Amino acid sequence: MKIKLAYGKEGLHVNLPDNTAVIEPVRIPGLANEKEKAFEAMRNPIGTGPLKEMVKVTDKVSIVISDLTRPTPNHKLVPWIMEELNHVPKEQFVIINGTGSHRDNTREELIQMLGEEVVNSVRIIHNNAFNKNTQSYLGTTSYGAEVYLNKEYCESDIKIVTGFIEPHFFAGFSGGPKGIMPGIAGIDTIMHFHNARMIGDKNSTWGKIEGNPIQGEATEAALMAKPDFMLNVTLNGDKEITNYFAGDVIKAHRAGCEYVREHSMVACEEPFDIVITSNSGYPLDQNLYQAVKGMSAAQKIVKKGGAIICAAECSDGLPNHGNYAEILTMKPTPQEILDMIGNPEFSIFDQWQVQKQALIQVWADVYVYSTLSNEDIENAMFLPTDSIEKTVEELVEKQGKKVRIAVLPLGPLTIPYIKEGVRS
Repeated sequence: MKIKLAYGKEGLHVNLPDNTAVIEPVRIPGLANEKEKAFEAMRNPIGTGPLKEMVKVTDKVSIVISDLTRPTPNHKLVPWIMEELNHVPKEQFVIINGTGSHRDNTREELIQMLGEEVVNSVRIIHNNAFNKNTQSYLGTTSYGAEVYLNKEYCESDIKIVTGFIEPHFFAGFSGGPKGIMPGIAGIDTIMHFHNARMIGDKNSTWGKIEGNPIQGEATEAALMAKPDFMLNVTLNGDKEITNYFAGDVIKAHRAGCEYVREHSMVACEEPFDIVITSNSGYPLDQNLYQAVKGMSAAQKIVKKGGAIICAAECSDGLPNHGNYAEILTMKPTPQEILDMIGNPEFSIFDQWQVQKQALIQVWADVYVYSTLSNEDIENAMFLPTDSIEKTVEELVEKQGKKVRIAVLPLGPLTIPYIKEGVRS
């Protein structure tokens, strides 16, 4: 059978055995009247009053957006928010790019994210997680994090957060409070949020909200400087807007999570020997760091000792910023990486992604199809492949004709899981 994987901007067609199980979310068409529905959501929100009625002409308004590693359509959302608030002068707006500990985005990237008119007319700042002079201290969460958030955000009269709700491999779901924590948090706060104990908790996983310490700490931190209004979207595999969830950052977000859960969770009777996955295409698959999410989705349904094949373009490399690549060179095996990160004395930002990656690698072999060099892939302790079809053929020949194969064409936009009691 011929399957199109979400890969880069164009997709990747692969031929797979006819007995391959195709696992993907319910297909929802994009909204035909997406702008009209956006204004409807802002005027009829969940848990708050209408946005326009909340904002005075004299208010300083901050709008928090996600960075280029997320497909949130802020080139639409931000102009629509400002149009709804057209009684507020543009000079009283500030857009805060929620980079967390990621790099700043370039002007060209900001134009891609927001549109040239917004970039040319509205003040934009990047969250600087590494400079406490740009942060405000707000208190300590019940999980133990000292919360530092972006000072300009905290000092705004009206705080708005945008976002995209999708399954998330340790926070349960993205969007909502995660736009604030870790989006505009300081590095010490981010480090606690992603520490080995929190990431390693069995409840820090796909599709789980209640009892999830990652989602719990994000919620507590966000409420310390609560956004006055949230505008989140859900998207289909073509990155089209399928729904809006607006209003209270907790109530509206939880409603969005239930909507995503209903359409993206897929039960499987038993594990598979081979699982082919993507990382949902660009911009989510622009580096190997982000591609761990697609691998994690596949790990949910692959047998222990089985094989995962991940197609992720990685146009931005490993990337060449942050500590991801460096941490991977510190020990020669995934288990030794896990042992190192599990040591309470070890603490370096980006360790959380390496921890999740290593947990997958001790469970299954992981092959990577990308634009990266074989050397880069091997240095990350993955197995390179230049042909998904050939690798599948070799694995089938090795494992026998009764091999069970699954494919996740949209990667982590799906939450596959094995029914209770049958996990190998």
